[in-house]
Order: sequence, then C-alpha cells, then structure tokens
Amino acid sequence: MGDHEENREGEKEGRPKIPKLPIPGKRNILVTSALPYVNNVPHLGNIIGCVLSADVFARYCRLRGYNVIYICGTDEYGTATETKALEENSTPQQICDKYHAIHKEVYNWFDISFDEFGRTSTPQQTDVCHAIFKKLIENNWLSENTIQQFYCEKCNRFLADRLVEGTCPFPNCNYDSARGDQCEKCCQLLNSTELKDPRCKVCQTTPQIRDTIHLFLELPLLKDKLEEYINNMSVAGSWSQNAIQATYAWLKGGLKPRCITRDLKWGVPVPHEKFKDKVFYVWFDAPIGYVSITSCYTPDWEKWWKNPENVELYQFMGKDNVPFHTVMFPSTLLGTGEKWTLMKSISVTEYLNYETGKFSKSKGIGVFSNDAKDTNIPPEVWRYYLLTNRPEVSDTVFTWADLQAKLNTELLNNLGNFVNRVLSFIAKPPGSGYGSIVPDAQQVESHPLTKRLAEKIGDYLNQYIEAMEKESQFWKLYKQDQASCSVVMRTSVGLVYLLACLLEPFMPSFSLQVLKQLNLPPERPFSLRDETGDLERARKPWEVLPAGHKIGTPDPLFRELKDEEVAFFRVKFSGSQADRVA
Repeated sequence: MGDHEENREGEKEGRPKIPKLPIPGKRNILVTSALPYVNNVPHLGNIIGCVLSADVFARYCRLRGYNVIYICGTDEYGTATETKALEENSTPQQICDKYHAIHKEVYNWFDISFDEFGRTSTPQQTDVCHAIFKKLIENNWLSENTIQQFYCEKCNRFLADRLVEGTCPFPNCNYDSARGDQCEKCCQLLNSTELKDPRCKVCQTTPQIRDTIHLFLELPLLKDKLEEYINNMSVAGSWSQNAIQATYAWLKGGLKPRCITRDLKWGVPVPHEKFKDKVFYVWFDAPIGYVSITSCYTPDWEKWWKNPENVELYQFMGKDNVPFHTVMFPSTLLGTGEKWTLMKSISVTEYLNYETGKFSKSKGIGVFSNDAKDTNIPPEVWRYYLLTNRPEVSDTVFTWADLQAKLNTELLNNLGNFVNRVLSFIAKPPGSGYGSIVPDAQQVESHPLTKRLAEKIGDYLNQYIEAMEKESQFWKLYKQDQASCSVVMRTSVGLVYLLACLLEPFMPSFSLQVLKQLNLPPERPFSLRDETGDLERARKPWEVLPAGHKIGTPDPLFRELKDEEVAFFRVKFSGSQADRVA
C-alpha cells in the first residue's frame, strides 16, 4: 500500500496522517495547483485548468514510486471576498468558511487526491508572509511610493484593483469589462488607473483619484536574478509553450516596481508601523499560500520548500496565472536571499468554454462542479472527458454531444465492454467458463497471439488498448479449443488489471471498481516502479495475475448517456434557469 493510501485509510479510522518528507536518494516531487479563489463555486474549466491536471500528475508520480506530495487550498484574502460578502450580506470570514467547505466537497467528489487541502486565512499564512516580507526589507528590495488610486466617495473608501472596472487600455484589446488588476481577455497585468472609463464595481459611479502611500517590490533591481532563473529553468523544466510565451512577453514589456500592499481590511496585515492600516496585495500573498499550507501539513515544511537540490516543484494553472508564478513569486523568493525550492516545471491550460460561450454562474450558463454530481454521471466519466478535452495549446469547448459520444463509444463500448466481457466469461460456471478462477495456460509463452501482444506491449505500453482489440473471440474458442481460450483469457484478464492500474491517475473510481471485480485489494498492489519488476511483468500480461486466482462479481462499468438526457441537460445548463445561482 502506498503512503497516500495509508494516510487515507488512517484518517478513516481516526488515526493522524503521517506527513511525507523528502527522502535522500529518491525523486522528491512537490506538486501544486493554482489556489482556487474562494468567492464562488468552481466550474468545469476551473477543474481541468488546475486541480484535475495536477491530480493526474501526482497520481502518476505515486504509481512510479516517486516521493510526492500534492498541495492546494482556497485563496481567501482580498477584494473579491469582501465584494462577495457585501453581495451576500455576510462577513469575509463567513464567506471563506462557506465556500471552502463547498470547494472541499467538490474536489472530494472528483477524486482529487490532495495530500493537504488548506486555506490562506490561517496564522501560518501570516507567519510565512511576515518572514518573507522582513527578508525583503533587510535586503533592500522594497521601496515606498506615493501612488494615485481610485477613491469612491459614495462608498467612502479606496478601491482595490478588483473593485474597479473599465475599458482595457491596450489598443489591440479594448475589452470593456477589464478589471483593475488584469484584463481577462488579453491577460495583461494592469494598474487600475490605466483603465479607460473606470467605474466602481459596487455602485457603478465614476471614482476619483487620490494619493496614497504603498510598498513596492523592486522588480527592475531583481531583473538579472529573475532572468537567469527563467532562462535556465524554462529549458530544464520543459515549460509549456504558452507559459514561455506569456513570461517572455511580460519581460519584453519591461519590469516595473510592483505594489504589494492594499488599502483593505481583509488580508494579511503588513508588519510595519507606517503601513499598519494596510494589508498585503492578494497576488503577493496568494502564492505564499503554497508554502503556508505545506507548513500546516508538516512542521518540517522547509525540507520541501528550502531544499532545491533534492525537491522538484511542479505547478499547474490556467494561462491567466502565469506571470504571477513565473515572474512575481520567483522574484519574491529570490529577493529573500534564501535557498528556496523554485518552480522547475509549469503546465498551463488555455480556457475551456461552454457550448456557445463562457461559463457564467450569474446567468446560469454552463456546468459548475456541484452541478456535475447532480447529473448522476459518475466522476470517472467527467474526469475522462475533461482530460481528453484539456485545452493544452488553445481554447476548447465543452459540448454535451461530445461528452455523450466519448462516454458511449470510448468508455462504454470499448473500455467497459472489454473489461466486462473478459470478467463475465471467466465468471461463468465450469463447462461454459472458468468458475471465476483465472485459468492456467501452459501454452501462454509460445502462443502466437500472446507472443505478438508481448512484443507490442514491450515497445508501446501506452498503446495496449489497440493491441487488445486484436485478440480472438474467446467465447467461440472455449468450445473449439479450450487450451487456446485459456491463453487468451489468462492474457486478457492481466490486461484488465493493467488497464485498472494505468488508468488510475485519470479515472481512480473506475480503477477501484475493476479491482473490486477482480477481487483485489483497493490499495493498488501493482505499480510502475522500475525497482519492483512490475514494468517487466507488464510486458507479459499473463504473469500479472496468478493462475488459480478467484475473481469477484463482474458488473457493467458504464451506463449509456441517452439522447433525451443530453437534450435535458443542454436546456438545463443553457442559462434558462438563472435562479440556480449559489
């Protein structure tokens, strides 16, 4: 049983989980996905863009036997939370408590295997932020500056960037609903005073510009250190092309001092007498959340985060988060002068759109994560569809027709049908099957079908489905040539086992069902570790399960999605029920 499964079983029995620490001589991998903001329910694009992609990689690392932890949590400070609290006549803390619970329930349903899912509104977050801030001050990377900021006289307060909307100032964009910190359409970072035709997001009046003093991170002074890191690590870590393009486009525009404080109440307080009425800007403290959540996972968090020689950091996010992770966060850590574990590899997704447009909770358009559960379509189907439709190099579109086609053909007719036929045939009573016992097969090494299959698996392990589909029709062989039938069944049931293992990172619930039907324990005894010899056995699938092993009860693994159901869901999530807003 792997460490992750041990922890999960232990938690069920009330035992405390045992934190994993880097192990000398092993490959130690720290996985994070962009912290989902806590002011709303995530939609399917959020799921595939961050947590699901990272989960597949973390699960794969566990299969390979790497020492890996997957860290995530809700991003809870900042303007968006304050705004949501105003909308719901609540307090920021109540909003965070409500939506953190919603997010946690959603990710549990999607089988996301976090080692720690925390939150940023914790004492640990304050401690880590303050420690980093003090190092930046000591090393003279921070400066004070008087800036002009929008002030809403009607709301009687300075407006944080996210509380200002207007037209994007970039000539090739001109998006009329750009936020004061970033334009959603062109992804350029902004200062709110650069917006054309600004308006207060709360009351829609035109704000006035006033002077206010803030602290800035001197990015221009850190330029050489940052560029050395980017130039080296983008190659060593094989950054995705969209991450490289976004990062170098930002550098080409010229680094400018970046404000790290805000005139807000809901946030990490600034530990400086002159700025005691301000908090840290959410995009300064949010990436630090990876560190503070790890410190909630283990008091020895520095063994993960200050150990660059032995730990590799892999980060997953949507394209709008790139500059904060490739420029801002690394600059912050480099500025401390300490030996941090900086990001090695970054995987970035474009946007997943819905049918004919964007997801919109307020308009009731699109499937949000809590809706997915209500469709009675199981999580492994959603995971499979989102992963096959992952927007890696360009935006992709969710359509119900495509989901239906992939479920009914690829999952039900191909994968599910193969597994069910093999296990159902083995489960038949003697005389027409094998009485649920995996057969011995004396000719398995020399049989021409299995020899050819072994060669293909040896060369193309990731193409074993294609090889399986060329097997004989074993239900006819049983009466004609039972020895040959046993060869086919012994090999096929091994392939069923391999399928359950290899698909576990993508569809863990599916794998658990198959293991149950194979009468095997759920902790996945097969692995992809080189040192275990399992990879060698995978090249001879007839050796994966022993002769004489008794399987469980076969049962169909997938249910057909019918045309009338698709028609119903298409109407339900088209915006015609805007009262579905949470």
